[in-house]
Parts: sequence; C-alpha cells; structure tokens
Amino acid sequence: MVSFMNSQYSSGMGSLFATAAPASSILIRLLVGLVVFFPEGIQKLIFPDILGAGRFANIGIPYPELMGPFVGAVEIVCGVLVIIGLLTRLAAIPLIVVMIVAIVSTKIPVLLGHDFWIFHLPKVSRYGFWSMMHEARADFCMLLGSLYLLIAGGGAWSLDAFISGKNERH
Repeated sequence: MVSFMNSQYSSGMGSLFATAAPASSILIRLLVGLVVFFPEGIQKLIFPDILGAGRFANIGIPYPELMGPFVGAVEIVCGVLVIIGLLTRLAAIPLIVVMIVAIVSTKIPVLLGHDFWIFHLPKVSRYGFWSMMHEARADFCMLLGSLYLLIAGGGAWSLDAFISGKNERH
C-alpha cells in the first residue's frame, strides 16, 4: 500500500507540488496572494456594488450577480493557496484567467477609446496607449507574477516544497 502511494505521488501528484524556485519566491507569492488577490476577493464580496457584481455589470461582464461573488471566492481561495505556497501552480491558473479577463474587459476599451465587444468603456481622464498602460500597470504585474508562479512553483519556503521533500533553504 505504501509503495502504491509513493508511486502515485511520484508519477502524478508530485508534479503538482514540485518546485525548484528559490526561497525568495515568497516575495512574489506575498505580492500576488496577500497584497492583491486575497484582499480584492474579500472586497468583491463585502462591497458588491462598487467592486463585485455592480462593477461587473458596469463593465459588461455577463451574469454579474453570479460572476462577482464567484470571482471573489476564486481570488480568496487561490490567494490563500498562493500565500501559503500550497498547490501554487494550480492556484496560479485561475488567477491568470482573472487577469486576462480584467485586461480585455477594462483596459482594451481604454486603449481603443470605445466599447470593445461586450465590454463598456470606463470613464477615465484620457484614452489611448499611454492611458491604458497607466491603468493596466497593476494588472500586468499580477499577470506576470501569476505566470512566474505557474512556471516556477511556490519556492523553497512553501508547503509545496515541504510536501515534495525539497524544503532545503536557498
């Protein structure tokens, strides 16, 4: 039974926890999980009119009453997983999707200066490339941080490293 579990771990489950990233990756995990996604997810639930369903309706996201709380819950759960470094790569995937949707739904209209597909143009002081770059800077940072975590994993100071037996200090 033990050998079966070890073979299961090494063949499939182990890759979910594998990480060769340095201990300093905790800084990216804290930025992505603690500074942005965890608190933003909570705020989508406690301030639904301005950050959750109400904002999603103004943007043009379909089914905002469903999607607002759903995205908030995803951000909370995945944010916590990223913070503690558990299933880091898996948790990064929904966060990447969230950031791509955020960029397409809110920043592309700013770039174009008009509605794009189903998404409405937000009111900002100016439109075009530089305005979009200014408005999207945090979005791009979160997208790149999440992509890093997908590629590198949680790092030496993560539960992933502890579970996989690679928790040596770098």
